[in-house]
Amino acid sequence: MNKILAGAGIVLAVIGLAVLAIFSLKNISGVWDMKPIEALIRDSKLDEARVSIDQIAEKRPDARALGKKYFELASAYENKKDLVKARDIYQLLLKKYQNIENISDVQDKLGRLNIAILFSKIVTDKDQLYEVEPGDTLINIAKKFGTTVELIKEANSLKGDNIQARAKLKVSKAKYKVLVDKSQNILTLLGDDNIIKVYRVSTGENNCTPVGNFRLVNKIIDPVWYAEKAIVPAESPDNVLGSRWMGFNLPGYGIHGTTSPEKIGQQATKGCVRMINAEVEELYKIIPVGTEVTVVD
Repeated sequence: MNKILAGAGIVLAVIGLAVLAIFSLKNISGVWDMKPIEALIRDSKLDEARVSIDQIAEKRPDARALGKKYFELASAYENKKDLVKARDIYQLLLKKYQNIENISDVQDKLGRLNIAILFSKIVTDKDQLYEVEPGDTLINIAKKFGTTVELIKEANSLKGDNIQARAKLKVSKAKYKVLVDKSQNILTLLGDDNIIKVYRVSTGENNCTPVGNFRLVNKIIDPVWYAEKAIVPAESPDNVLGSRWMGFNLPGYGIHGTTSPEKIGQQATKGCVRMINAEVEELYKIIPVGTEVTVVD
């Protein structure tokens, strides 16, 4: 009888260990660890939630649902108008958690937030709060920092070109680059090698957009289109260049707007990179003449 009881005890002990192991696996995988974090997010204790998620990420970077919780936290920061913290988490998701289901949503949110921050008075580590010196002009300041007059005006809510000595201006210090991927018809704006925003574009039909490294040599607002047999003014609905032109150091090629937004995402141009007008106007404000543009297949 005692042997039977002893045997039963061993069986129960084994079962108990198995149950404990299953529980531990669930805990390690992140299922149970997420509950306190969910409570912190609900209670708007977002910084505490960030610390908790980061601690799990250190121990188990592959923990199940970790990316989802980071996304929920970023959304909560965004709802509280803490744009920089939300942006930083979306950036983290793009780098380390690209297997989450809504990664395209993350990319869109990151781009929107980056532009909102760039065009606002929020000063980040990529900016400088510059004190205007006597005799300064917006053109001189833009050249000094390798940025654009349009971006300085947008970030500081300036309506005109006049500035006062000793005024403080937010000025971007980031070095911007552009990458065009013809295989996906997307244009990626990079700032100090970080993704700022991804745009859908049109490229050359039959893959005719040239591949290589280029740089911008000119920028024109409301460009005239010099067609093969005519000169088409900026205001004409037949002007395929749209509202902006940014020319490469390869004559005849560049980035421009469009009068055919329905063709964005297709190989449909004569070789240039074509964008929706509102988006090319946004990009125009950010990147200066001299910006590097890389086109790949």
